Amino acid sequence: MQNEIRKGNELIDIFCSLAEIPSPSKKEEKVIEWIKNFAKLNNITCKSDDYGNLYLVVEATDNNKQPVLLSAHMDVVGDSSPVEVIFDGDFIKANGRTLGADDKVGVACALLLAKEIKNSPIKHGGLEILFTRDEETDMSGIENAHFDWLNSKYVLVLDADKLGQLQISGAGYTNVKVTVKALKGGHSGIDIDDESRLNAVKLVCELINNFPQGVYYKDETGVITSCNIGAIVGGGVQNAVKAMIDDQINSKDYISEIVDRSSTNIINTLAKVSYSIRSSDLQKEQELKKIMINYIDSFNKKYEGLAEAEIEFSVHLLPFEKSDDNFIPEVHTKASEMAGVKNSVESFHAGAETHIYAHNKNKRGEKFIPFLLGNADVYNMHSDKEKVDFNSMLKGYEVLKNFFNIYNA
Repeated sequence: MQNEIRKGNELIDIFCSLAEIPSPSKKEEKVIEWIKNFAKLNNITCKSDDYGNLYLVVEATDNNKQPVLLSAHMDVVGDSSPVEVIFDGDFIKANGRTLGADDKVGVACALLLAKEIKNSPIKHGGLEILFTRDEETDMSGIENAHFDWLNSKYVLVLDADKLGQLQISGAGYTNVKVTVKALKGGHSGIDIDDESRLNAVKLVCELINNFPQGVYYKDETGVITSCNIGAIVGGGVQNAVKAMIDDQINSKDYISEIVDRSSTNIINTLAKVSYSIRSSDLQKEQELKKIMINYIDSFNKKYEGLAEAEIEFSVHLLPFEKSDDNFIPEVHTKASEMAGVKNSVESFHAGAETHIYAHNKNKRGEKFIPFLLGNADVYNMHSDKEKVDFNSMLKGYEVLKNFFNIYNA
């Protein structure tokens, strides 16, 4: 049955062939060679940069039309152990490990489209494809890509996990560090009656209570801006951590271990908190930051001479903001309708390669306008229970092919 399904559908066979090649991040050499060979057999132009990213091109047959870029990543979450692909009803899985549907679904769809467009009489403005390395760990592949090799303005990043998704914005990621210092400290018994000796842990809790937590702003496309506390560290933990190191303690419940060993006989002078801010709207992010800064300022006025607080913001990933250009969502809606697929135009509250495209320009000096596209229903990504509904993959490819035809109409 499994062989019959693969022989009966080229897309499924391409996907399974790719999935059977282990390609953990920064160890994608075998899948790179497979793609190069596929391109050679099908007369598709393919070259690599000095980082190992692959660039495939199907040349335009009508220079009055615009090219479009498809993007997907070749690495997967998992190791270099063998991958046995198995079929279970409508699902494709891997025996005892990650499948790599993220993002070999995208790679397979892009490759088949390139092959079919290469042999099609359709008049089009050209198809460009960029396959990147190392998306799952550092996104170093896309960071090292040669954007000046690309002519396309519109980018479809084939990396969403649900059929019909078209994600038009994605949240950036900002790290926030808050530090509270009490200026005196003291003994928790002898000095406890001195009201000038404030406890930094108590004080930082006051700030935490005032700071936003969770969703700050959302609209019809989903959550746009949020704030989340990551960790609180304060008080007499230094001696506890040192003691654990000295005793070579390697406990899975290290939080309880630290608490049990922490000093309770001091009035604490230092506490630190980490937060993350995610936002796909820079204006809303600035509003949220201003609220946090105002609380810090109020705190410092209230406790002047007794304690002080600081806040520091550092950008980890710039956001992928919504474009005012609605051409691609309109084309995708029509392409989905033709395939009988219900599409969803939405924002996503995480990072992807779209974010890197959004802050770069093509060979013509045009700023990329990227979108994150779902080509199949993928479940339990990054786990040994990962699976993909292969019927949804077939539908996803139909949408992609419709998209290319409508785009070039």
